[in-house]
Order: sequence, then C-alpha cells, then structure tokens
Amino acid sequence: MAEIAHEKEQTFLITTARPTRRQVQLAVWMLASLVVALLITMPFARTPLENTEIFLPAYASAILVNELFTAALLVAIYAVQRSAAILVLAAGYLFTGLLVVPWAMSFPGVFNALGFDMGLQSTAMIAVMRRIGFPLCVIAYVLLKDEDAAGKLETGPVQMRIVGMVFGVTAFVGVATWLIVLGDDLLPGFMEDTRNVTPLWSYVPAVSVTLYVTGIVLLWRQRRSVLDLWLMVVLATLCIEIVLLSYVSGGIRLSIGWWAGRICGLISASMVLVVLLSETAMLYGRLARALAQERRIRDARLSEMEALSASIAHEVNQPVASMATNANAGLRWLEREYPEAHETKAALTRIVRDGHRAGDIIRGVRSMFNRDSQVRVPTSINDLIAEVVERHRAEMRQSHVALDLQFKADMPVVTVNRIQIEQAVANLVTNAIDAMRSISERERRLSIVTGLGDEFTVLVSVADRGAGVTPAHAGEIFKPFYTTKPDGMGMGLMFCRSAVESHGGNLWVEQNKPCGAVFRFTLPCSIEVAPQYLRDAG
Repeated sequence: MAEIAHEKEQTFLITTARPTRRQVQLAVWMLASLVVALLITMPFARTPLENTEIFLPAYASAILVNELFTAALLVAIYAVQRSAAILVLAAGYLFTGLLVVPWAMSFPGVFNALGFDMGLQSTAMIAVMRRIGFPLCVIAYVLLKDEDAAGKLETGPVQMRIVGMVFGVTAFVGVATWLIVLGDDLLPGFMEDTRNVTPLWSYVPAVSVTLYVTGIVLLWRQRRSVLDLWLMVVLATLCIEIVLLSYVSGGIRLSIGWWAGRICGLISASMVLVVLLSETAMLYGRLARALAQERRIRDARLSEMEALSASIAHEVNQPVASMATNANAGLRWLEREYPEAHETKAALTRIVRDGHRAGDIIRGVRSMFNRDSQVRVPTSINDLIAEVVERHRAEMRQSHVALDLQFKADMPVVTVNRIQIEQAVANLVTNAIDAMRSISERERRLSIVTGLGDEFTVLVSVADRGAGVTPAHAGEIFKPFYTTKPDGMGMGLMFCRSAVESHGGNLWVEQNKPCGAVFRFTLPCSIEVAPQYLRDAG
C-alpha cells in the first residue's frame, strides 16, 4: 500500500508526471514557430545593428533572473523528491545563470565607461563554458534518472546538500571567471576583433550542437515526464540559437541574426521556469480539489456509518423493546391475586426468544469481520447457488435478465457457514442485475458457472454483460465504502470478500469478454472429499 501511495504522489510531480497530449502539441508548435522565425531571419541575419550594446545589460539581467528562479524551483522539487538528478539539473541552471554576469560585464563596449576591460577573449571563453556546461548537466540528469528509477534516492540532510551545491557552483564560477580574466592572453583565439570570430570558433558550435542533440536523444529514450519534454524543447531551442549565432549570422556580433539568437536564448532560459510556475499553480489546484473531495468522502463515510449504526440499533431495539413489554406483562400476571403461571411462562418464553434474536443480529454483524469459524456444515455449492437464484428470479424477470446456469455435476462439498456464503452469492447476483439495468443495446444475461479450481477448491463465476469494471476500479471496489453506484454504501463487496476469505477462499474480478465483468471466488473442498477431487481433476 505504501508503494501505491508513493506512486500516486509521484503523479503530482512535474519530474515524473507524463506529459499530456496538449502539452506535446504546444511543444511542437513552439519549436515550429522558432524554426519559422529562423527561416525569416536568414536573409537579413548578417545585417549589423549599430549601438545595440545598451540592450545587453537588460538581456543579461533577464537571463540571470529566469535561470536563478528556475534553479530555485528545481531545488524546492529536490527537497521533496530527493533526486540527485534534479539537484544536478538545478546546478546546471545556477551555473549558466551566474556565468551570464561576467559574460555581460566583459562584453566589449558595454561597461567600458566604468573601466571594465577584461580582454578580447574573455567574453567568448565564458560563452564556451555556458554552451558546454548546461548540456553536460542535462546529460548527467538523464543518466542519474536511472538510479532514481531503481529506488536509489538520497537520504540524509537535504539542506546540507543544497547548500553544498550552491556554494560549489558559485565558487567554481568565481574562480573560473578570475582565471579567465587574469589569463586572457593565454586563452584560445576565438575572436578576431570585438565583432568577428576566428575559424577556431567553428569548433564551439559543432561541439555544442553535438551535446544538445545527445541530450535530446537521451531524453527521448527515457520514460518522458513533463520536465523531460520541455528540456528537449530547451535543447532544441539552444540548437536554433547556436545556428543563428554561429552559422546564419556568420558569428558577427550585434547583427540581426545574432540578436535573433539571443532572443532564442532568452526563450530557452524562460521555458522551464514558465512550465514550473504553471505546473505549480495547477498542482495547487489539484491538491485543493483532492483535499475537498477527501473531506466530502470522509463526511459521506461518517454519514454512512451513522446510517449503518442506526440500522443495527433499530434491529436490536425491536427485540429489546419486545423483551421489556413481555417482562412487564409477566410481572402483571404474577401480581394478580391469583397469578397466571401459564401466561407468565409464555411471556418468559417470548423474552428468551427475543434475547436470542438480538444476539443473532449482533453475531451476524460481527461474523463478517471475524475470521474465526462459526457454525459450518458440509454444503453442496450447486444447491446453495440454486436456492439464492430462486429467491432472485422475480427480480430478474422484472429487469429482463436471462439466466444461464452451468453447474458441474458431482461437485465436491464445501464446509461453510451457509448464511454467510448465501449472502455473498446473493450480493454478487444483485450487483450483476444492477449492472445490466441500463443496458439496452444487447442481451442482458447473467451467467453462473461452477467447476473445480486449483489446490482442492471449487470455483464459482458470476458474469454479467453490463458496463464492466475498469482496471482503475478493479483494485478499489473491494474496499469498504468504495462504490460506483449513486445510492450504494460500498459495503457489499467488502462483506463478500470478507466472508469468502474467512473460509480460506479468494474473490476477484476480471473483464468479461466481450463486455461486462465476471466475479470469481474459490472455496476449499471438505477434507474428506479430497481424494474424490483428485480423481475428478485428473
């Protein structure tokens, strides 16, 4: 039960929930729109846009805010799920977000008035780190998901791991930036001047695209979640960005193609953030609705328990009231001048009878929850079912339900509490009739089949041609208070299973072909008929 509950909890998480068809369509349309924008930009891609450096701080600030918020939300998910893969992905977003600060500060012509001159190659080198670092984190995220799927979730203090990740990434970015600025003369010559790249730069987009495509392929091969879907879109958007920056625009900074690529980069940085925020809002709504539904179910169960308690109290109250009445009558017969012994005896006899009746009512309720043997006698299962069916023939005629009885001859007897098993069979028959009341397009047929099961058991099948039981309901219908009927209490099938299992049998439900449901239960044969069972089964 704990595993089932865990699986249900996981369906609420963006990292494990499967994407809907609408989400997939939205992702495809977004990529198609970006490809169209790429094609429109191509004829004008190398046209320079003079004096547009002033927009870079705003662009860098937007990237920084988006990626830091994304990292923070992923860290929050990690705190709940404790998945190392999520923590690595959060580190990737934090890494690229922090690197955008020195990238913007080192960009030629942006902060020169403030005295910032970090060299010609610093900006390009920082860009290389961002291009390669993020897809590597995505690839690591995909590989670590296998360990999460195998149940190897992290244990221990979450806060220490989060603090360690943030400190480690921040320190690495700071040290790397310091080394790049100090060693600008030692860096690879990616830039020819402040606007044009050298042939050496061509290796950077090639490696980046290879990593992006690798990440997309790995994500595609995994069991895709909502987060995986949008990470694939992010990597595809980054591919479009690098194509615009390095190929379509010829690597010319501040050109139309270059700025179009930067817009793609901003979109990719915002994408997962928007998805996380929207999914968080929808999650809150789902949780609120689930809580309200749970409260309604709890109130309904309390009402049903009150109704059940009132019903039992009513049944017990009748014999108790009768006992009080007869006791008063007996006292009056004794208080006469000439006591009537005969009438007094009759009153006492009625008191005894009503006392036994009250005890039978209480024992009947308790027996459904007690697996201990009650009064059990050798019984023919065929005869028992025939008696139950006979009591329901009028109901079947009124509901226009045809009956198909297939009793195996010479069935071994079973030792059972006859009243309990009769009630279980009657409940299954009633449910089958109810399931077919709304059916009009096909014949309503109730089939009851008896035969031999495995391991010295008899097998009984009760099949209908109704709407059937969905797989989602199959495991729930035997739980107390779970019902699919508008006016049901959800106790009948629970009583059936309790009665059957208290006799050492099993009760389950299957799909009936081509339509409907079939309930099957087994009961162990009496010990004295086991040799005969072996001969019949053989």
